[in-house]
Amino acid sequence: MKKIFFIVAVFISSVSFSQYRSRLSVDKWVDSVFNSLTPEQRIAQLMVIRAHSNLGADHIAKVTSDIQQYNVGALCFFQGGPIRQANLTNFYQSITKTPLMITIDGEWGVGMRLDSVTKYPYQLTLGAMENQRLVYEMGLAVGEQCKRLGIHVNYAPVVDINNNPNNPVIGYRSFGEDRDKVIKFGIAYMKGMQDAGIMACAKHFPGHGDVDVDSHLDLPVINKSRAELDSNEIKPFRELINAGIGSVMVAHLSVPSIDTGEHRATSISKNTVTGILRDDLGFNGLTFTDALEMKGVAKYFPGGVISVEALIAGNDMLCLPEDVGKAIDAIKSAIDSNRLSWNDIDAKVKKVLKAKYQLGLNQLKPIDTTNLLRDLNAKTDAIRMKVAKETMTVLKQGTGNAALPLKKNYKIAYIDIGDSDLNSFGRELAENYKIDSYLFSWKDGDDKADSIFEKVIDKYDVVLLGIHNFSNRLANNYGITNSSLSLWRRLNKTNSITLVFGNVLAAANYCDANALVACHQDDNITRHVALDLLKGKNSASGKLPVRVCDFKAGYGIDVAAVEKTDPSMKKAWMAQTIDSIVTDAISQKAFPGCVVLAVKNGE
Repeated sequence: MKKIFFIVAVFISSVSFSQYRSRLSVDKWVDSVFNSLTPEQRIAQLMVIRAHSNLGADHIAKVTSDIQQYNVGALCFFQGGPIRQANLTNFYQSITKTPLMITIDGEWGVGMRLDSVTKYPYQLTLGAMENQRLVYEMGLAVGEQCKRLGIHVNYAPVVDINNNPNNPVIGYRSFGEDRDKVIKFGIAYMKGMQDAGIMACAKHFPGHGDVDVDSHLDLPVINKSRAELDSNEIKPFRELINAGIGSVMVAHLSVPSIDTGEHRATSISKNTVTGILRDDLGFNGLTFTDALEMKGVAKYFPGGVISVEALIAGNDMLCLPEDVGKAIDAIKSAIDSNRLSWNDIDAKVKKVLKAKYQLGLNQLKPIDTTNLLRDLNAKTDAIRMKVAKETMTVLKQGTGNAALPLKKNYKIAYIDIGDSDLNSFGRELAENYKIDSYLFSWKDGDDKADSIFEKVIDKYDVVLLGIHNFSNRLANNYGITNSSLSLWRRLNKTNSITLVFGNVLAAANYCDANALVACHQDDNITRHVALDLLKGKNSASGKLPVRVCDFKAGYGIDVAAVEKTDPSMKKAWMAQTIDSIVTDAISQKAFPGCVVLAVKNGE
């Protein structure tokens, strides 16, 4: 027993000493960097400025100036291209005094912002399935994208509960209206990204789901009691904090039950940031404000004042201040007038520097652009395929000719509502059925609708009504026009099936459909999976993440597959998926190379 105790004691001592040395290394680096900074540069370390890779020389010169003149702490990249962004990141890192924390608002991967990178599914799409492991897998893949591109922080996941269908800004960005699913999926997505070495960021605290005003344009008001907020909106943040989230983004919201100050947004409210997030929830990680250029705060306070108020509230990082120089001057004035102190600033700066060390900025290496596009897209198709198969949601089953699966000998009309050119769904339909396709774009009017109606009505066994290419945002009814709805109503007969490709909230326009399928995304893979559902090759098990029409969240009709999937290698999507899996395995050094062999019936 004494021998065992001695071994355990030695082990504990070794672990403790290792932790001590690690802490000593962090502290040494933080102190070294901190001591190299002027007072103004310390303040600038708390600022995240906007960066694009598609705005040309003037924009690059402005970012360069802010880095060299002020020594800003972080960049947030927006639109552009991956290779251009990588090259700019390398350049900006080469000219900065203190390593830059690189961030992105990439809720469904870096493809949300960058060309040449396939987008992962939206969070609302993920909310239509039950597979928590697949959410983790996507989070890990998104984290690997960020890591490959030299990004350290991704402002995701969104853990706002989508409990207001009229919300103009959250909608498809949320996992849905089920609080517990938002928590489970938020944790899974967070863990995936953080297991890849990326800091995740839960947003938008204390909960942006139940608003009807876009905080980019004005200050939304949430009239809920503190008890209601604690049990619903705040609960996901509490659980993600307990699960180890690295950072939280604070929203621009007016919540009178938390702070009664006039136009006192939560992002500049000490009651919110310090009182609830820090003290009540015990969060010790980094807090980012939502963008300070947004009208939710910028409409009511001058830029420098906003930065001061945000720091007084308890935030660490100021996202997108309108003018870095003015913000620094305002913060120095607030210190001179004792509204802030250098102790406050220094503590925040050391906290930011510690996060930079933990994210590897103490050993920064240039981004290698060799095979960058291949690496960023390595997992996208395989994950999108899995998600599409698990989220296909049947809301109404047809009868007669509209019953699934569709018979091979049917004469079918396909009405593509929303596109000017036939998409992959129409093309694949033509490969499998006797079909005539008709296009009705969002620009078309009643004359085109009348023409299509006359050509289609009573002339086909089945009429497929595909709703495509509409906006994900609520504004102007998702871009769905009255002329298109008029055509849809006239063709919505007992032999019709309506398939909504995109934000499921838009399906509220088609509540009276004879048969209705929510497909959630509008891409080649989702369309292929939808076609296989019509053919009986795929099942449908998706469930609504939000209430639509009279269907409650969690509703969806399970439809079993009746035909085995064709094992041939003829389809492009299958070859692409296999290529993605093999490429990823090689990049992970699972094997140096491989040959794919397809065998059926011994041949």
